[in-house]
Amino acid sequence: MDIRQITDSYAVSPQIAPEDVPALKAAGFAVVICNRPDAEVPPEFSAAAVRAAVEAEGMAFVENPLSHGNLTMEIVECQGNAIETAPGPVFAYCASGNRSSVLWALSQAGKRPVEELIGLPAQYGYQLAGLRPQLEALAAEKG
Repeated sequence: MDIRQITDSYAVSPQIAPEDVPALKAAGFAVVICNRPDAEVPPEFSAAAVRAAVEAEGMAFVENPLSHGNLTMEIVECQGNAIETAPGPVFAYCASGNRSSVLWALSQAGKRPVEELIGLPAQYGYQLAGLRPQLEALAAEKG
């Protein structure tokens, strides 16, 4: 498992397995968000399988899948709400961590400078510069 700490309270990674969950608990995460649709993974990595492991460890699980072409404000707001209401650090995963980074950035627009929203994920190779117009527009809406 490759945990990529975007902020002190939000991390992303590529796909995890149920057996990775105890390490997430030990690392102090309180909430796990699945941003990967089940159609992309074999049954042993399904959201239900990971949810069972997460809940068995006493953490909260949020299923918020993002696939090509279904990025909506509802998905962005779900991610933001999970982050804002979390009782502790949040861990999100997808195929590579990119979708989880995109949703974090979009959900945090107006709360953090756009340069941070692009720069923090870039440390791990997530290129969000193409989102600049959307991040600026969302920040202006919220501002």
